[in-house]
Amino acid sequence: MGKFYITTPIYYPSDNLHIGHAYTTVVADALARYHRLIGDDVRFLTGTDEHGQKIQRRAEAAGVSPQVFVDNIVNNIHELWKRFKISHDDFIRTTEERHEKTVQYIFEYLYQKGDIYKSEYEGLYCTPCEAFWTERQLKDGKCPDCGRDVELVKEESYFFRLSKYADRLMEYIESHPEFIQPVSRKNEMINNFLKPGLEDLCVSRTTFNWGIQVPFDPKHVVYVWLDALSNYISALGYPHDRELFDRYWPADLHLVGKEIVRFHTIIWPIILMALDLPLPKQVFGHGWLVLESGKMSKSKGNVIDPVVLIDKYGLDAIRYYLLREIPFGSDGFYSEDALILRINTDLANDLGNLLHRTLSMIEKFTGGVIPAPGTYQDLDRQVISLAEDCITAVKQSMENLEVSAALAHIFKIVSRANKYIDEAAPWALAKQPDQKERLHTVLYTMAESLRLVAVLLQPFMVETPAKIWDQLGIQQSLAEVDFAEGMTWGWLKSGIQVKKGNPIFPRIEEEKPENKGKEENKVKEVKAVEEAKAVQKDEGLISIDDFAKIDLRVAKVLEAERVEGSDKLLKLMVEVGTEKRQIVAGIAQYYRPEDMVGKEIVVVANLKPAKLRGVLSEGMLLAASVDNKLTVIRPESEIGSGAKVR
Repeated sequence: MGKFYITTPIYYPSDNLHIGHAYTTVVADALARYHRLIGDDVRFLTGTDEHGQKIQRRAEAAGVSPQVFVDNIVNNIHELWKRFKISHDDFIRTTEERHEKTVQYIFEYLYQKGDIYKSEYEGLYCTPCEAFWTERQLKDGKCPDCGRDVELVKEESYFFRLSKYADRLMEYIESHPEFIQPVSRKNEMINNFLKPGLEDLCVSRTTFNWGIQVPFDPKHVVYVWLDALSNYISALGYPHDRELFDRYWPADLHLVGKEIVRFHTIIWPIILMALDLPLPKQVFGHGWLVLESGKMSKSKGNVIDPVVLIDKYGLDAIRYYLLREIPFGSDGFYSEDALILRINTDLANDLGNLLHRTLSMIEKFTGGVIPAPGTYQDLDRQVISLAEDCITAVKQSMENLEVSAALAHIFKIVSRANKYIDEAAPWALAKQPDQKERLHTVLYTMAESLRLVAVLLQPFMVETPAKIWDQLGIQQSLAEVDFAEGMTWGWLKSGIQVKKGNPIFPRIEEEKPENKGKEENKVKEVKAVEEAKAVQKDEGLISIDDFAKIDLRVAKVLEAERVEGSDKLLKLMVEVGTEKRQIVAGIAQYYRPEDMVGKEIVVVANLKPAKLRGVLSEGMLLAASVDNKLTVIRPESEIGSGAKVR
């Protein structure tokens, strides 16, 4: 097969990691495990970014050296990944000698090439984010990323000629649409950073000393991004171990949080261009795992400790929730209620119950021995056909990085198998001596469905597949089974003695009689949502009743102005019939305010009001876009505000 080099961000050890960091690493782990199963030569890298002013200040406050400070936290990170059974092949620390040598080599190489030069820098610096900002980039005078205060920094620095490679990077991004994913991140990078123009990058500091020294100017330490980003090649021995480097570079996937996409899709590619090295095949900026109060943050004190969750609910339950609950690329909302509901419905009611029912019936009706199937009937073939379709869908989803969708397809098999039991009614067949062959076919179909599910779950859940395998009584270790062969219907041999054990996912709480109806309604609600998502995913269709809920109206623009502090937003005062309302639209890069005044547009008139950049928006205008072009939808001729669009 091929090779697959996947990386996570290297995490900043200013404090212990939270469940959001675990999400990124568990997703990467699932992808790495999948690619190993299909036979790829996998290299999975994670690690820690240990230098910088913030670490130095935290260490001073704790009364220890920076090295001792980060060592303690990195030890905790190692333990966390052991608890999650993360299968990384390497763990890089930026304080390691192998990394330091690579960074110093890169710095000197770029300096000799003329791509790094010395000058003086004055700028607004956010210590927690390790980032410089211009006045126009600030939000209400504070860091646009974390909302905290910035400080004016003036010092002698070395600069990297980022601007020199801007056109080349733009050309690369446009000719490689798969490079930045999802597409929304690509558009953000182009419109917010590349088109306005790149400034040269400060790559050294003199106001602190916790970092890698510039080899020819020791009073300078290498600034964070040239240091941190280089980990992806220092871990491959660049430039000293060419065999390892050539085996795995370029990376197939840099998996990062959306807040650091800019560094990985602008700064890092340009560094590689300057080094005459190939660019990564893809950078995927996933969403955040957020609470009702917003993004988790160590500084806010609203983080969720993943160790506590594992201790309380079990490893596979937490892995399943993280991978299943969050559509990859979008933000996901964490709540303990949603976690418990997901465990009770998917894992306890569906998967756990399917295993328990199947083995109980095999024990009762065939003495605990898996029977040989007879002739398959239409009902059986429906189950087999769906399972084969889901296997194909799982493969496609994983290739597309749709991890949540892959799990959804696996649980379609679980759901169908549960329904199959009710339809085939093996308990009724057992009462009819002439239906013995039919009973055996049904019991085998149930057991084989479970075996397939166990094979498919291996990248996602690290304990459950083996538990299912063991209870089915299969002697050969699941780890030894060829993945492709294991996904073939009929692999399971008859005559095996099953070993029914305890339920693999007990319900979190025993239902109280007074809450039973509420719980059942919750389960039905979750199922309904999942079914609706499946329909939307598979068919992309809505009913005429759904469309009728949208109230589209013609509106006339009375006033228009830019939203202060935003390059994208226009604030429009529009007339919809006899009513006036305010709408905020992301069209400022395509239309000047004066271009919009007096125009008739089409708006969604019954959209729930929302605030954008703190400005109330009471509707949405319609626009069409392709590539980097956007056009506001307008009536062909004036028809009058308030007219209904049908």
